[in-house]
Amino acid sequence: MTSGPAGQAAGSSVPPITRTPSRVQRSATLRTQDGVDIDAAYDPGPDPAGELAIVLAHGFTGGLDRPHVRRAAGVFAQRAAVITFSFRGHGASGGLSTVGDREVLDLAAAVEWARSLGHARVVTVGFSMGGSVVLRHAALAGAAHGGRTEARVDAVIAVSAPARWFYRGTAPMRRLHWVVTRPLGRVVGRFGLRTRIHPHEWDPVPLSPVESVPLIAPTPLLIVHGDRDPYFPVDHPRMLAAAAEGGAELWLEEGMGHAENAADDALLGRIAEWATASWTSATADT
Repeated sequence: MTSGPAGQAAGSSVPPITRTPSRVQRSATLRTQDGVDIDAAYDPGPDPAGELAIVLAHGFTGGLDRPHVRRAAGVFAQRAAVITFSFRGHGASGGLSTVGDREVLDLAAAVEWARSLGHARVVTVGFSMGGSVVLRHAALAGAAHGGRTEARVDAVIAVSAPARWFYRGTAPMRRLHWVVTRPLGRVVGRFGLRTRIHPHEWDPVPLSPVESVPLIAPTPLLIVHGDRDPYFPVDHPRMLAAAAEGGAELWLEEGMGHAENAADDALLGRIAEWATASWTSATADT
């Protein structure tokens, strides 16, 4: 859902335009490559001098101030620095949601901010729509720039992510498509879900998550999915893992539903451990 091809880019060359330091956390307004202001926050974690930062990408209708996003960020911050942000069209960020297309520019701005704060290793963790965004971002940054830009990442974790676009095989996804594609649905999105949605169809259609996965290697990739996900059944994570051809780790979580709301603290802790281990392994290899 975008009016042009800018979503195919994966970088942001503009630094934060505002920054407010505090003893525990910093807030910032980041500006993306296409000029959208993104509301972001930074928690330095247990070691302010630590090399690892986790960038958390929320799901559709989420935001950095939503309780489940804050809870996930709090668990991650026990092990590393954490950056949270609201995608365009969500919360205090500007712009309109393109439901996974130009959002790669929002993520790129957050990753670049992590680098500018001195973090040598950055791991992205995305939930649902955010999961599709972290996959596309890693693929585009790698394919377009050889992993050498400040938007590059050192590991990728996709939780409850779709494998393909335009999926309508479940009732929740049929409702979501109504919200996104119908004028009345977008009104419901704006006032009922606090999400401002772009009215135009994707043009061109962006690289799908399953098309993105083969372009991520050799960057470590973890795919996490619940076996009771009401939005995307388990053929989605299996398709993503198969596309990685052995280059991804797959966790199918028994009894888990969808995204941030369904990820309990124990699972979030294991995800943070994996992020830390992937960074430690990468450090040992360099």
